[in-house]
Amino acid sequence: MTALHALWLPLLLSSVIVFIASSIIHMLSPWHKSDYPMLPNQDAIMDALRPLGIPLGDYMIPRPKDRAEMQTPEFKEKLKKGPFLVMTVMDSNVNMGQRMGSWFVYIVVVGIFGGYVAARALPPTANYLQVFRFVGATAFVGYSLGLWQMSIWYSRSWSTTIKSTVDGLIYACLTAGTFGWLWPR
Repeated sequence: MTALHALWLPLLLSSVIVFIASSIIHMLSPWHKSDYPMLPNQDAIMDALRPLGIPLGDYMIPRPKDRAEMQTPEFKEKLKKGPFLVMTVMDSNVNMGQRMGSWFVYIVVVGIFGGYVAARALPPTANYLQVFRFVGATAFVGYSLGLWQMSIWYSRSWSTTIKSTVDGLIYACLTAGTFGWLWPR
């Protein structure tokens, strides 16, 4: 078993490396450009929604009040007529600094869990590949597997989910590689 506090350097350095890699992937490459296509008539849709004053949050339309309403002919007709939407209403004042800060904290948390699992399983004398395996598998779970629920339950585009899963694999490998390189000996 390795002391968790001995992993502060690989934790911080891997977090910085993943943060930089994710910034390059999302800002400088076209990899995610098609994740959210533009709606036709987006101005008309925004003009129609704006006066409704929808509070920030996640919504499903149509949404029944309870299971009994789901069985009514009126609700079934709403579904048939469509559209069926799952949407998130966000604040129009996007604070990228806050989001980037939250993303960095998330990266640190994933690294903490990866380091914790490896520290509990491996001695300080563990070799690079042993560390890579434990940290990488744990980090991959943290970065990727929860994304699949959005495609399964909410019809998020599978291509978006798969691209984000590949991103997670890259981040996990960078995290694992850094931990393997800087594992205390």
